[in-house]
Amino acid sequence: MVDTQLRDRDISDSRVLDAMARVPRELFLPAELRARAYEDAALSIGEGQTMSQPYMVARICAELALHGGEHVLDVGTGSGYQAAVLAELAAEVDTIERIPALAGRARASLVEAGYERVRVHVGDGTRGLPDGAPFDGIAVAAAARGVPPALYDQLKPRGRLVIPVGKRRVQHLQVVIRSAEGPAVARSVPCRFVPLVGDGGFG
Repeated sequence: MVDTQLRDRDISDSRVLDAMARVPRELFLPAELRARAYEDAALSIGEGQTMSQPYMVARICAELALHGGEHVLDVGTGSGYQAAVLAELAAEVDTIERIPALAGRARASLVEAGYERVRVHVGDGTRGLPDGAPFDGIAVAAAARGVPPALYDQLKPRGRLVIPVGKRRVQHLQVVIRSAEGPAVARSVPCRFVPLVGDGGFG
């Protein structure tokens, strides 16, 4: 996976590549899908949600440009896999999921995989996590029509928000940096994610 899906497709951050190699992706999938854990594909985790393909998880993590001491918010916990990768890259990770059943399964998977320090919350991810803010980075694993203001407001100065933005079927993964002049989009690449649901998402 690391060599053919990531390194050969422009993921060059050695910390991200090492993190992706360490996290046992299969532990975050239903038993019947574990044999497919390292396929280059998004996989269903129930409740109408998916685990993103390895490349997109790595891309989001790489775009956050983490060095190890940061506090990060993961929006759209899903399986918990991306939160686990972020836990390899940052000092603190909070993750928020709107569907209680998924949050519960993710919490159990994170513990099983050895990531007990990741804090799992249930709530509207488009509102962020005000009690934990500000964050050095925010990773969003679902698409919004635009950047939810609450998430941008919870960034530290020069903090990064990585989020798919666009329509339901056509999106771009944007890297938004908080600056004194307002949101600055540093980079954008085509992608496709499930819709972000909540006050600042698709409803």
